[in-house]
Amino acid sequence: MTTLVLELVAMLLIILAASELFTNALEHLGERLGISEGVTGSLFAAVGTALPETMVPLLAILAGTANVQLNQEVGVGAILGAPLMLSTLSTALMALAVLRRRKLGGWVHAEATGLKRDLHFFLFAFLLAAVAMYIPPESRYLRATLSLALVLTYFVYILLTLKASGKLVMDGHGTEAEEPMYLSRLGLRTNGFTILIQLAAGLALLVFGAKGFIDGVEGVSHILHISPLLLSLLIIPIATELPEKVNSILWIRKGRDTMAFGNITGAMVFQGTLLPAIGIMLTPWQPRVEVLTGILVTLFAAGWIRFWMRGQGIPVWSLLFSGVFYIGYLAITLTR
Repeated sequence: MTTLVLELVAMLLIILAASELFTNALEHLGERLGISEGVTGSLFAAVGTALPETMVPLLAILAGTANVQLNQEVGVGAILGAPLMLSTLSTALMALAVLRRRKLGGWVHAEATGLKRDLHFFLFAFLLAAVAMYIPPESRYLRATLSLALVLTYFVYILLTLKASGKLVMDGHGTEAEEPMYLSRLGLRTNGFTILIQLAAGLALLVFGAKGFIDGVEGVSHILHISPLLLSLLIIPIATELPEKVNSILWIRKGRDTMAFGNITGAMVFQGTLLPAIGIMLTPWQPRVEVLTGILVTLFAAGWIRFWMRGQGIPVWSLLFSGVFYIGYLAITLTR
């Protein structure tokens, strides 16, 4: 048990260092490409840091153990548990990171149009994924249609996000790098090549650290005799969502609210469209009680954030309250 705890701490330190490398390089990449903070956070950072939690369900479904039912439970739980974690615990931790400076009555000043777009696309896609659970596996063509609709939803989302970038840059929401590249401190010039090298190094360390953290968490869960579905819904997302949490906390503490929040909501759109599309086609995708409860909590939490969005941003207290939804889900699930 002591070895597992030390492994978890070591992997966490790797994730922290990798997140600093990754966000630093991403800021320079966004500045060099002349794109908005929304694109940098919602597309580049969100997809990049979503790799660990994307790998878990794919590996479980496509290359898991000989126990097919276990593989499917882990896959479905990991697909649905990630948006649950992002919309509740991750937003609460981000708000907690600036609570001392901004107070309960303060604001997270994220650019509103991009965040509204993220949340609208997520709510639509995740609701569609929930509806798909009530379509029997025998209706393969109908399931395939819904799966394709989710993929097309993400494609349209990318197009609209990129289209809005130019105007946002003109309005002062362009990505700016406040600190020099870390590789430049080693005497290397800051150019496209070194930016990509540091970005790749940070991303590789993120995946390595998250994978090691997942292994450690799984080891602890086996010792505690936790079921595969509960493990994938609650424990695995804590590990796989660490990159998003850490990146967003780093950015919001620097006052980069749009990139911090876009990193979370952009990942929610990615995980609420492409991953459920895979789950619908490759798993039974059925409405079990634990799964439906998680979906309802996720939709309510995302709707809560959207409800409190104002012209000046989102109140800090409302984001902190998102953590209550996660605690409520834990209480409901664990008491069962």
